[in-house]
Amino acid sequence: MIGVGANSIRLWGLTAEERLRRMAGAQELDAPLLVNLGYAFDPEWLRYVADRDDHVVTRAGIPVIANISSEGERRAVSDAMASLQPLGATGLETTAFEQVDGLANEALRKKERPFMDRLTAETVPALERASYFGAYKGVTDVLTKYLWPEWALVLTRIAARAGITPNQVTIVGAILCVAATFLFWHGWYWTGLALGLIFMVLDTVDGKLARCTITSSRWGHVADHGIDLIHPPFWWLAWGVGLAAYGRPLEDGLLWALLGAILAGYVAQRLIEGAFISRFKIHIHVWRRFDSRFRLIAARRNPNMIILFASLIAGRPDWGLIGVAAWTLISLVVHIVQIGQAFAGRRPVRSWLA
Repeated sequence: MIGVGANSIRLWGLTAEERLRRMAGAQELDAPLLVNLGYAFDPEWLRYVADRDDHVVTRAGIPVIANISSEGERRAVSDAMASLQPLGATGLETTAFEQVDGLANEALRKKERPFMDRLTAETVPALERASYFGAYKGVTDVLTKYLWPEWALVLTRIAARAGITPNQVTIVGAILCVAATFLFWHGWYWTGLALGLIFMVLDTVDGKLARCTITSSRWGHVADHGIDLIHPPFWWLAWGVGLAAYGRPLEDGLLWALLGAILAGYVAQRLIEGAFISRFKIHIHVWRRFDSRFRLIAARRNPNMIILFASLIAGRPDWGLIGVAAWTLISLVVHIVQIGQAFAGRRPVRSWLA
């Protein structure tokens, strides 16, 4: 992969050359790509062009990424890139950025047109914003989709400029997660919710920071998703135990029945989601439009925290635990119906976002 031109402007604290080097390493591409350093773009474009021989992607007529085998045409495209001039007539297949409706991204569960634009001092804020939101999953819960983004964008920018790594953010978040569990256990719900809120925002920041600065790692992925997978049941357990200290204890039989229902429902839903991916090679939440909409409110950590927060405002955290148990069982029934319909085979199982 060869960068053409020169550009001293930094995006997420990275020079154009360093960003290209990281993208090349992350994508593991063998194609002989030419890349215009005067532009910034989503890494998805590299894969798009690498899969197409003798192909050029342009922005306003100027070549940005090219996969060319002919030396003569490589020279012509390279000259156009270096001078930031439109590409003249060639025998190459050309895709204009402006004409692309969208590219499917299974990892992020969405279909959209990835960003691509000139990298100048004036365009950095807009490019960083496009890069950040381009790293967001299209299908997620209601808080992550609508409440966290602007908060997490500010923190992601601060972290990138300060040289803070995604793994460092994950570690801080893990400490806050454990602290929130301890506070719930002792009935200090408001303080626990405050720390839990910060942790949940940081849980968004580490992933976005990794994608925006192109520093994703296997360890970071395992740590981030491992914490996400393991900690929720401990929060619900701690919340239930803390009811006695708060002054709203539940009878032991009811308490353990609720906690058992929450744990069983949580594990069963995760197993169903895993089985769906294993069998159909897509996430259960991207099959149909309904499935994506239900993911907004499905009984995961963030929607459950809304229930607990509302119950605490009412001064009845015990009602919150009952509500989480009920919603978990309802969500489990929905998941069972979803996978049952998929195996029934009455409708093709492919993502509606593709």
